[in-house]
Amino acid sequence: MNAVNDVERFATVVVGGGQAGLSVGYHLARLGLSFVILDANDRIGDAWRNRWDSLRLFTPARFNGLDGMPFPGPAHNFSTKDEVADYLESYAAHFSLPVRTGVRVRRLSRNGAGFLIDAGDRRFEADNVVVAMSSHQLPRSPAFVAGLDPSIVQLHSSAYRNVTQLRDGRVLVVGMGNSGAEIALDVAASHPTVLSGTESGRVPFRIESPLARHVLLPLMFRVIGHRVLTIRTPIGRRIRPRQLSHAAPVVRVKAADLAAAGIQRVGRVVGCRDGCPVLDDGRVLAVENVIWCTGFGPDFSWIDLPVFGEEKYPKEPQHVRGIVTDQPGLYFVGLNFLYAMSSGFLPGVGRDAAHVVKHLASPR
Repeated sequence: MNAVNDVERFATVVVGGGQAGLSVGYHLARLGLSFVILDANDRIGDAWRNRWDSLRLFTPARFNGLDGMPFPGPAHNFSTKDEVADYLESYAAHFSLPVRTGVRVRRLSRNGAGFLIDAGDRRFEADNVVVAMSSHQLPRSPAFVAGLDPSIVQLHSSAYRNVTQLRDGRVLVVGMGNSGAEIALDVAASHPTVLSGTESGRVPFRIESPLARHVLLPLMFRVIGHRVLTIRTPIGRRIRPRQLSHAAPVVRVKAADLAAAGIQRVGRVVGCRDGCPVLDDGRVLAVENVIWCTGFGPDFSWIDLPVFGEEKYPKEPQHVRGIVTDQPGLYFVGLNFLYAMSSGFLPGVGRDAAHVVKHLASPR
């Protein structure tokens, strides 16, 4: 390990070793550029491994391969989160990408015309930095969670793995998005379950049906989400603000599935009373467990550069499609709706990575 004063230099440092960072690395390697990928996890793919056990993708495997390497397995299967994690690890090994795991970047700042990356006992200098992280880093939960009775088991969806973490008794799942609906079904097999919240929309067909796998999902992910809903189209520009601030439509789970599982639907949780959750209709729920499926926010607090707006998201028009024009050499890949609705997902991240690397490699 380097002494604290040692500094390594690369033309480009990529922060984040998930699908976005690996995609950037693939395109940098094709051009023979000097770079390193820094990832805080102990193992490539851990951001996927550390999610709930029953998680599966909404996209069939044939859409989930990154540039240069198809996703393994049957083309129409919905891959598990562990299969995605193993694929990312294999992808990095196949292309000999220089990923350093267990390296958490603590601060990014200017260093003359370039950048200084502080990773604790390691420091790096670079002409370019690609922040290859999603918009979903900080788990969000309401302020009143501290007022719940300490005997209630509370987990955010980021910490939930399976029902062995829960006490016997009722489970309240808060948040009627994709994670809330799917975790509620997971829990309901062994616990009486209450699901709180209102959905922001629903995909109107079964994604497992032959028609969906062969026609509707390709249309949704490869045409509408990838080519129609972009920052270049009027409809994409109109929809983008909502996609950045609201939960995505529920894709797999239907109302009939929740009813068949015996899940009770209730309104929003708005506070607590006598240590118990309170609903917007005034009812108090006596539960033994609460799982907060209340989303995530961005965490770019470690970037010591004036590039963020009020929402802690790279501000526009200085930031366009991953390129920060007033901070030459700084780039973003992996953000929600960076260019298209598909940008934050496996089917869309490669195009954004290629665009950023093309700009990075061009003469300034």
